[in-house]
Amino acid sequence: MLTIWGRRTSSNVQALMWCVGELNLAHIRHDAGHRYGGLDTPEFGRLNPNRTIPVLKDGTNPPIWETGAILRYLATRYGKDSFWPSDPVRRARVDQWAEWAKLNVAQAFTAPVFWRVVRTAPQDRDPAAIARALAELEAKLALAEAQLSRHAHIAGDAFTLADIQLGHILYRYYDIGITRAPLPHLHLYYQRLSARPAFRQHVMVPYDELRVT
Repeated sequence: MLTIWGRRTSSNVQALMWCVGELNLAHIRHDAGHRYGGLDTPEFGRLNPNRTIPVLKDGTNPPIWETGAILRYLATRYGKDSFWPSDPVRRARVDQWAEWAKLNVAQAFTAPVFWRVVRTAPQDRDPAAIARALAELEAKLALAEAQLSRHAHIAGDAFTLADIQLGHILYRYYDIGITRAPLPHLHLYYQRLSARPAFRQHVMVPYDELRVT
């Protein structure tokens, strides 16, 4: 049984939960972070000295923190070869896109765009800064657009861990009130992901509790 700490409106927790759903793993999740608190307790500090979410505990094994590390652990232990290949060359191809998505897309979207649009009061928003951030983000997304014009998924033709790292950002990217660049292959890819039950359950989650009005 997996035990997970982290609120369902956290994008990092959503990536983890989507992976758990795709792998059909039994789990229990405890809300933590943001309005739920709990990160500053001694008990949580023993789980994760960095005091961030998510945290995963698999049975009696030691806790694991940092989303990428948790995802790779679950993929290695429970995933099929098509999801997380055992061959090091094929795995590296998946992993490079997973890392690219985390470092170039998630970081370029969450604070520079999402926080400025959703987690900032309307009177305090900076439209010019949002526009600059969107331009930088969509320059990265253009790389995904090119890849997805040739393949059904970001690392090739199979659904992999890399799709978790890229795809969990796209629900909010397409949901918030911004003007988006025309990236037709990316949008079709997002529509295919949206048809997956685990994506709908764990990623397409209302985020009203994060809004500042």
